[in-house]
Amino acid sequence: MPADPKPVSFFEAVKRIRSRDKRYAPEAYALVMDSVAYAIQTIGEPRHVSAAELLDHLCGFAKDRYGILAYSMLKKWGLRSTEDIGAVVYALIDEGELTEQEGDSLADFSGVFDLQERLETEYFDGTEDESGGGPHPG
Repeated sequence: MPADPKPVSFFEAVKRIRSRDKRYAPEAYALVMDSVAYAIQTIGEPRHVSAAELLDHLCGFAKDRYGILAYSMLKKWGLRSTEDIGAVVYALIDEGELTEQEGDSLADFSGVFDLQERLETEYFDGTEDESGGGPHPG
């Protein structure tokens, strides 16, 4: 009987993804995973996180972590749009690092909002975003 395959570490999964597609830096994959954990923690119960929820929480997490430089950091890692975030999510799904539910689709990430606007403009207007990132300097 063959041995069970050795579990692949997250970093090995990212290496495999990047061997096929170098559009996104390793940090982009880590940010998505951290944002999923942040979303679940913020929601308060372990459950499936929709594309819209993940995108909102990723923005809040990025703002909390990187402040005014959030979009610059994401852009440096190749994340310029919600579609880019979806591509990273689905690459992680393909590697078994995340799971999808019936009805989930890469299209759920298409044109949800302007990532640069969400991370930069709202940072300065003093509004609170829906991700729980809190009020930001106005």
